Amino acid sequence: MTQQPANPMILCEYEAEDYLRNADRCGSPDVAALFPGFQHLDLRTSGAVIRLRHGGSGPPLLLLHGNPENHVCWHKVAVRLAENYHVIMPDLRGYGDSSLPEPGDNHINFSFRAMAQDMVEVMDHFGHNTFYLAGHDRGGRTAHRLCMDFPDRVKKVALLDILPNHYIWSNTNKDWVIRTWHWSFMAQPEPLPERMISAVPAEYFLKSRMVIRGGTGLGFLTETALAEYVRCYTLKTISGSCRDYRATASCDFEMDEADKDRRLDMPLLLLWGGRGIAPERSNEFSDIWQSYASNIEMAEGLPCGHYIQEEMPDRVIEHFTKFFKADR
Repeated sequence: MTQQPANPMILCEYEAEDYLRNADRCGSPDVAALFPGFQHLDLRTSGAVIRLRHGGSGPPLLLLHGNPENHVCWHKVAVRLAENYHVIMPDLRGYGDSSLPEPGDNHINFSFRAMAQDMVEVMDHFGHNTFYLAGHDRGGRTAHRLCMDFPDRVKKVALLDILPNHYIWSNTNKDWVIRTWHWSFMAQPEPLPERMISAVPAEYFLKSRMVIRGGTGLGFLTETALAEYVRCYTLKTISGSCRDYRATASCDFEMDEADKDRRLDMPLLLLWGGRGIAPERSNEFSDIWQSYASNIEMAEGLPCGHYIQEEMPDRVIEHFTKFFKADR
């Protein structure tokens, strides 16, 4: 582990021996092997310590993960994308190996605005004033807010398998409540959901949650990736996830309500998983986003479940390469 006192943002950089000496903190050598040539860092932002990997060269591409995963969810696409892009993959605050700030008033420190601010500061560290952006699940919601708060920073954005937070809370129904029970459960006051989730082994909870949410089984999971998700799913990450969902139902919705008449203007790629959900819901994705974005350049439902980049990495690379191509 190399300390970097010359740059106050870089707290340390992880090296090959760290994965052998302290796998509980750094991850295993097998995980590091998924990202050959990538650097592994802890960066301090104004509100958190962010763990990330980055590698490759070319235009910057920021990839944001979802719940209950971390940046390792991009492992099937990262190396190939790094042939043409500088790929940067952080753990969102509270997730993975990133830090767990205090929640703040009205859960403000776990708002998508706070997470977006972390990401802008990360990109500032690498000297990227503008960049391409892609987010899946919670990372997609962070990306949406980043585009709202920092529209001049994002050249193009890809959102994977999400609908706008404002739309979801404004259009709840029985089917949604049954399918996405975790939204209301994890938003309950601390520490009830944290204690209930922690009462079962992490692997059991993760697999059960991903089977329900994914809709297509767990065949896409590799042993190495699953082991890394399990390693990171400690009380810290469980608490961070719950604080994220509490913010979604409180301060995030208030921000979204204030911005409900604004639309994204930058080119937008929408991808969603068409399997495991009703056909009519799949068809709704692009129609709903028309009210929230004015420049939908590409939109497609793929024959997979929720975890798109792990289930269909070749299609994701194909879409990203085509969509993020114009300015290269």
